[in-house]
Amino acid sequence: MRLGIRLQLLFALGALLLLAFVPLFFAVASLTRATMSGARASSARAIGRAIAGHVAAARTTRSAPELSLLLEAQLGPDGASAIGVYDAGGALSGRAGEPEVVAALPASVEAGTEVLKTVRTARGDALLVVVPEPAREAASLAEPAPAASAGSVAVLVPTDPSTVAAAPLVRIVALYTGIVALALLVFAYISMTHLVVRPIDAVSEAARRVAGGARDLEVPRAGARELAELGASLALMTGRLRADEESLRAKIAEIERYAADLKSAQERLVRSERLASVGRLAAGLAHEIGNPLAAILGLQDLLLAGGLTPAEERDFVERMKRETERIHKILRDLLDFARPAARGAAEAGDGGEAGHLPSGSVAEAIGDVVSLVTPQKAFRAIELERDVAPDVPAVPLAHGQLVQVLLNLLLNAADAVPRAGGRVAVRASRGAGGGARIEVEDNGPGIAEAVRETLFEPFITTKEVGEGTGLGLAVCRGLVEAAGGTIGVERGAEGGARFVVLLPGAADRHG
Repeated sequence: MRLGIRLQLLFALGALLLLAFVPLFFAVASLTRATMSGARASSARAIGRAIAGHVAAARTTRSAPELSLLLEAQLGPDGASAIGVYDAGGALSGRAGEPEVVAALPASVEAGTEVLKTVRTARGDALLVVVPEPAREAASLAEPAPAASAGSVAVLVPTDPSTVAAAPLVRIVALYTGIVALALLVFAYISMTHLVVRPIDAVSEAARRVAGGARDLEVPRAGARELAELGASLALMTGRLRADEESLRAKIAEIERYAADLKSAQERLVRSERLASVGRLAAGLAHEIGNPLAAILGLQDLLLAGGLTPAEERDFVERMKRETERIHKILRDLLDFARPAARGAAEAGDGGEAGHLPSGSVAEAIGDVVSLVTPQKAFRAIELERDVAPDVPAVPLAHGQLVQVLLNLLLNAADAVPRAGGRVAVRASRGAGGGARIEVEDNGPGIAEAVRETLFEPFITTKEVGEGTGLGLAVCRGLVEAAGGTIGVERGAEGGARFVVLLPGAADRHG
């Protein structure tokens, strides 16, 4: 769970106060203890001198028991803890105080010398003050005598820190520091709530409303100047985003209109292309069938006119039969072009089990086609090359259809090559995708660029009028594409045409 900005800032401020106040507290406490210890030492010196002077004055007028009572009276928790009286030679002559403290008094002192030092007692540190007694004057002025020292008085005043009353002052400093730190934290919490957090929450709520569908960002006016500027910037950004959204919507609508217009234009273009194809088909069909029909009608008119010999009548009938067969072949090729898949299914039903696609061997088909064309007159002067790789797979095309495709390609190649020096090559190899690649290449003039794009359409031919119907390559394309393959033409190595047939493997189509 992530903390809010208030708590994070409060933790940061608390850590800063700790870094600032804790060293200050210890410095104040140490300074207080040092100051009170110094004051205690000064007070101890003053107490020691006062007691020493009092005891020195009392020694001249009081007896030993009275002096002992005086010494006991000078002892107290806030005064001296032990008192020692020394004679003129510096030897200890009397003392008063608790035994464990009295033991810290020196056994002798140097006569006439004031001593101020710190000693260690059983109750802690204490200040030892040794004050020599003032010299006593002679009894009579008539008999002057040198002043003599009457002895010394030693006083032990406790200075241990535990006896110094600094703890209450230190506690007061600690309490004051804690109250100030807590007040600062509370003030910071309230200030951040009103000046930072609430304006940020208001901006966040306004942004959520915009995300929920509101059109404008209502910027709160409370808070610091930076937050007000942030809200204004967000409102400006929201307005620009809304404007961009409207512009984008308009562009999308415009693009959709363009797409609809393009689709309509495409449909019109497809319809136009279909009409053009139908027109070309009708024109080619009328041209191909019109010539035989004209010949038949002419021969019929001659027969009806009479006056012909039986031999002439038979000759006219045979000519009419040939023209009729020509019309029949054109219509059959046209049906083969229009229904290649149906023919494939029919041949599969005749040659294989129901529900299985046809399968043909490329090597066997090439062998049969070569056997068919070799005896023909057109191939007697042509060099026919055959190259079939041993790993060519079977293809999903019936044997008869595969022979028809290869036969069309070889016959077209034979018509294209020159009568002297013509060469035609048929090759088969395993394709890159695991299927079969069949090439039929010749050394003829090649295919013109203007015809190459429409070469596989019906009634498109490069032969002279009456030599071809223009349906052979169209039928080949229909058969190959029905088997899932492709057929195309490219420039050969010797400048002629190279027809390339790519067919998938029969196992791939079955899978």
